[in-house]
Amino acid sequence: MNILLTNDDGILAPGIAAAYKELCKLGDVTVVAPSDRMSGAGHSITVFEPLLCEKINVEGQFSGYSVSGSPADCVKLAVMEICPKKPDLVVSGINHGANVGINVYYSGTVAAAIEAAFFKIPAVALSAVREEQTDFENAAKHCVKVINKLLPAGIEGVININIPALSSGQPKGVKVVPQSTMGFDEHFVKEKNDKGQILYQLSGGYHRDKDLPSDTLAINEGFITVTSLGFDMTDYNGMKILNKIKW
Repeated sequence: MNILLTNDDGILAPGIAAAYKELCKLGDVTVVAPSDRMSGAGHSITVFEPLLCEKINVEGQFSGYSVSGSPADCVKLAVMEICPKKPDLVVSGINHGANVGINVYYSGTVAAAIEAAFFKIPAVALSAVREEQTDFENAAKHCVKVINKLLPAGIEGVININIPALSSGQPKGVKVVPQSTMGFDEHFVKEKNDKGQILYQLSGGYHRDKDLPSDTLAINEGFITVTSLGFDMTDYNGMKILNKIKW
């Protein structure tokens, strides 16, 4: 199996090294990842500047291609130029911080997986709850166990996998749950800098979910969450209303 591995935390991030180590047990892994951290980049792509791509050795753990662009850039460049063969699977992560709820829309990790789906390549986004000492090595083992379950079933599109906080113990199991769209209780903290300019710092961020089956609740309960994501943004119910209008 030919696997393309990318992320949004940058090619030097510990999560991608841990993922590489475990994914090598499944097949040949090519790493193409951003040269710098691109968290929250969403599905941005580089249009007006050329991409710098360099092959580097990451502390003896793996060799990979460092790209001066976004996660989506990395997948696009890898599939079209770098990979010797079209990947059988694209894996993005392991992200430092869960990508559940509306975070999915902001996530460069998920965006890379969706970019792969544009090329009709099965893709998996991997994330782990942010902790002071996130256990990426153990998280990677759990991720690959889930991937091994998915492969015989035939992965199509994008599968979003999130690992709960491992400092609380081993995961309670795996839950297949929908993405929450309830959002967060957020607010801005306003202050002035030395120049008298007003600064706004986003704060808060607790999930608003209550008693609903969702990725946000399941991961907080200690379960690995697995969600199938689509990228067709068409609102088909809304389309029915539009089609009734006499234009």
